[in-house]
Amino acid sequence: MKFPRLVASAACAVSLAAAAITAATTPAYASSTRYVALGDSYASGVGAGSYDGSSCERSTNAYPSKWAAAHSPASFSFAACSGATTADVRNNQLSALKSDTTLASITIGGNDAGFSNVMQTCVLSSDSTCVSAVNTAENYMRNTLPGNLSSLYGAMRAKSPSARFVATDYPHLYIITSICVGLSNTKRNALNAAADVLDGVIGTAASNAGFTFADVRNQFKGHELCSGDDWLNSVTWPIGDSYHPTALGQSSGYLPVFTSAAGSALTHAKDS
Repeated sequence: MKFPRLVASAACAVSLAAAAITAATTPAYASSTRYVALGDSYASGVGAGSYDGSSCERSTNAYPSKWAAAHSPASFSFAACSGATTADVRNNQLSALKSDTTLASITIGGNDAGFSNVMQTCVLSSDSTCVSAVNTAENYMRNTLPGNLSSLYGAMRAKSPSARFVATDYPHLYIITSICVGLSNTKRNALNAAADVLDGVIGTAASNAGFTFADVRNQFKGHELCSGDDWLNSVTWPIGDSYHPTALGQSSGYLPVFTSAAGSALTHAKDS
């Protein structure tokens, strides 16, 4: 009977078509890319589950892991770690960068400004105490963080002179509405404003260093806490996952923005 042969032929054709589609949609530069991911818990994937068992809580759902799985780079080093500050990246993560690294991502700055302490204050304390804590963090962002980022970005460039660097930032935590339980809108507005200050500092530092800036705020718009379609964890268990992107926040929020920025950076490198 010829039916099995027809089935086998059809299956082969489907497999070849799928392979052709994959080849067509995977950029040519991907197979030669040597990618290193640095940063804090937003880069390691805290809140997204599926962790590696280390104290850094690196997740297979984090945007660096997702990008590597989709693009099959020549090498991938995942050094991002929960709780990291710019100093931690300098001391514990820069060794992942090599002279032949071609792409590196960095999400950092929130912990320098005391993100966890600010969130704890705003959850447990009054509006005025929360706003005061946010103002203190914003002063740090404006006056101290720029130097920290400049120093770190320069050290990254020195380790991998030929690499393309992408600096990602942080989303707004809340959409402002009157029908959401939890923090007051005074606190929510203050936290969103702090994110804007932080992201502005990161964007300026990235531009000054010649890094590509990947701003995730628009991608997360409509998916903040209180939106009804949240891509962020509210207060949850384990408590460390609170106020971090969910798996969907990583795959639908961070990943598309980083993919676009990395593609642009690497294509520019190829053409230059």
